[in-house]
Amino acid sequence: MAVIEIKLCLLGDSGVGKSSIVHRFVYDSFRPYMENTIGAAFLTKTMIVEGRTYKFQIWDTAGQEKYRALAPMYYRGAAAAIIVYDITRESSFHAVKLWLAELKRHASPNIVLAIAGNKNDLEDLREVSYQEAQDCAKSHGAIMIETSAKSAINVASLFVEIGRRLSNLDMTMSLPSSNSNALNVNQRTGQDVKGRRKCCGF
Repeated sequence: MAVIEIKLCLLGDSGVGKSSIVHRFVYDSFRPYMENTIGAAFLTKTMIVEGRTYKFQIWDTAGQEKYRALAPMYYRGAAAAIIVYDITRESSFHAVKLWLAELKRHASPNIVLAIAGNKNDLEDLREVSYQEAQDCAKSHGAIMIETSAKSAINVASLFVEIGRRLSNLDMTMSLPSSNSNALNVNQRTGQDVKGRRKCCGF
């Protein structure tokens, strides 16, 4: 079966739950305390969406300001990006708008954008309304989903929606040139090794 490899990066402030979302998606588990990501962490998972087999090559980037300059290394050539904010921290939502603007300027014009409002299990502490986030996503043509890595709400659905959006693209238009070193959308035949992880501080 042909496997479509998707380079995907997660962006957002520190502490919004990027690593927790990836951990839930790849391993279907939740760790209450996770160490801060240094540079970026790399994981993979294969899933079938509407008859297509996607291997998501996920770059979970560090949210600390000191690593911000490294982000272009990970979103350059990406087929999709998820910008994560914490629904209980309005400041983290302001950062989403900055990331959207940066991706519009520097990422691939065909990149699939998704906004994930994480920690929606903490409804009583909400500072960002769903409608505000939905309006922002709509204005940028982005997918908008609220998630909870802790309770697994909508985490798988987030990646399914990205897969659906990708399936609507002309895949040949998304392929990188033959001499490109960036991982974008490539097809191959083989089996996935689930959940390979490494930290990259370069």
